[in-house]
Amino acid sequence: MKVGFIGLGLMGKPMSINIIKKSGMPVMVFDLDKEKTNQVAAEGAEAAASIKEIAEKCDVIISMVPKSEHVISVYNELLPEAKTGKIFIDMSTIDPQVSRDLAEKIKEKGAEMIDAPVVKSVPAAETGTLGIYVGGAEETYKKVENILKCMGSNIIYLGENGAGLVMKLCHNTLVSEIQNGVNEMITLAQKNGISVEEFMTAVSYGGAQNFYLDTKGKVIAEGNFKTAFSVENMNKDVNLTAGLVKQLGLNLPGVEVARNVYSQAMESGYGKEDFSATFKVVNK
Repeated sequence: MKVGFIGLGLMGKPMSINIIKKSGMPVMVFDLDKEKTNQVAAEGAEAAASIKEIAEKCDVIISMVPKSEHVISVYNELLPEAKTGKIFIDMSTIDPQVSRDLAEKIKEKGAEMIDAPVVKSVPAAETGTLGIYVGGAEETYKKVENILKCMGSNIIYLGENGAGLVMKLCHNTLVSEIQNGVNEMITLAQKNGISVEEFMTAVSYGGAQNFYLDTKGKVIAEGNFKTAFSVENMNKDVNLTAGLVKQLGLNLPGVEVARNVYSQAMESGYGKEDFSATFKVVNK
């Protein structure tokens, strides 16, 4: 079995390298940036000249690209080569309906597809300890579980196509809401003469302690918003969630509050900074 990996960005590069080092399978890689392709090839992969070559020569094809439109573009090149025996794994975070539509097209060609978006950021991608949410036929998931285990230490099967993506959007939007609460209460504390450091210590004495205060409080105190996960990416995810909420006719005010904060952060030019830079929006 030969594995193909498309998209060698901040997450895709270490994810693909873990497959190379752990799977014992031949791996072929491709990125539009030829330098990235060559960097991963230096780790033991075969460099592909195109997405079409990956589709032709690989049995399991993984994609990890930024947005729905990028996944659609990739699959426009993959679909002509889809056939019985090939398995497609999209690990991007995109609109669940886009993924379901692509899965149906793959199925019509006799091939199989699952969505398997990831949680946690670059350090976990490097150590192979990502969380992975899987949607699709369970028997398809079982066929590639060993490959997914090269990249993640916590993998959960959630149901049919799109289920993994719905869970990913729920996760990331919950993160955005928690961070927004952290931002608001640090702002309120500071306006009353309590430092970020004092706030963090005091919160640790009670029940409100949380991962995003523990990890982003120091970032906020220092004003150093080096990117682990960008405002731009979180803005995309929160807006996808807002679309899903609207589609289902739900009223979830916290989602709308988060969406508005991220919209302002984008307008303020914070898109490439860490998502905790939304503190600057709230603090204004």
